[in-house]
Amino acid sequence: MEEKKQKRSLRRPRRRLIPIWLRLVIVFVLVLLSGMIGAMVGYGVIGEGNAWDALKPATWQHIVDLIEKQ
Repeated sequence: MEEKKQKRSLRRPRRRLIPIWLRLVIVFVLVLLSGMIGAMVGYGVIGEGNAWDALKPATWQHIVDLIEKQ
């Protein structure tokens, strides 16, 4: 049992293939991408509009105006 503990303590620390900061950037980009795709599917498929219109600022301004009006 003690031999295993000694072997563990003698091991070199494991190097990460992908640094933590890069992992955070990748997760942020994936979340942003999935949000954009979700908006395009919701606006284009479910809402029967042009999917690319979901990315236009004018569309979002119209949505905000509708929400603030009520």
